[in-house]
Amino acid sequence: MSTAMSPALTAATTGRVLRQLRHDHRTVAMMVLLPSLLLGLLYLVWQDVPTAPGQPSTFDRVGLTMLGIFPFVVMFLVTSIAMLRERTSGTLERLLTTPLSRLDLLAGYGTAFGLAAAVQAVVTVTVATTLYDLEVAGSLALVVLIAVVDAALGVALGLLASAFARSEFQAVQFMPVIVLPQFFLCGLLVPRDQMAGWLQAVSDVLPLTYAVEALQEVGRSPEATGTMWTDVGIVAGAAVLALALAAGTLRRRTS
Repeated sequence: MSTAMSPALTAATTGRVLRQLRHDHRTVAMMVLLPSLLLGLLYLVWQDVPTAPGQPSTFDRVGLTMLGIFPFVVMFLVTSIAMLRERTSGTLERLLTTPLSRLDLLAGYGTAFGLAAAVQAVVTVTVATTLYDLEVAGSLALVVLIAVVDAALGVALGLLASAFARSEFQAVQFMPVIVLPQFFLCGLLVPRDQMAGWLQAVSDVLPLTYAVEALQEVGRSPEATGTMWTDVGIVAGAAVLALALAAGTLRRRTS
């Protein structure tokens, strides 16, 4: 098995994964439609909640950040299960006896699901700003970009989690371990400056914190800010690091 990356093999892996996705209608529906449906549920929950004059509505404030959180959660779940199926079916073991390297495999998966995440982000942002009347001060293109980068983080962490799971049930069990702490401490439920000092310190090392902050920057500023770009870079760097760790820990079999 080769240890060096090959663009051709990475592209071939990307194509294979995309073809598999195209025939898995349930997974495609989950990735593309589920975030919009969940966002619609939040819209209905907060539709009649009074808003103070001059303040954004609860849906505008929270719904915007959910445009980053929902793709992160969905892509984590889908990717971790998809990679685990490759191992349990024996496909992964056969692939790794070819010149395909672990980095080729994971980069191909990351690219394929990244493209799916881009479609997901465009659909969700379009539905949110048209059907649900979500108002954003900044560029919608930046919202899509942040959502895609955050989904890529979900993909990378899903691939990393799949390396330690032996069954699909175990893969799902990793979601509350990896996702929920980030959701609780990202600043959405309670502003980070109101948390205990040690919780703020934990929040500072969780990548979802920076995705939420980036979306909040877009929500209140018509122009892209330096803080937003720094946050996007941190999330992207965390995704690359997770992919590298996944490549180093990926096993051929579940046993």
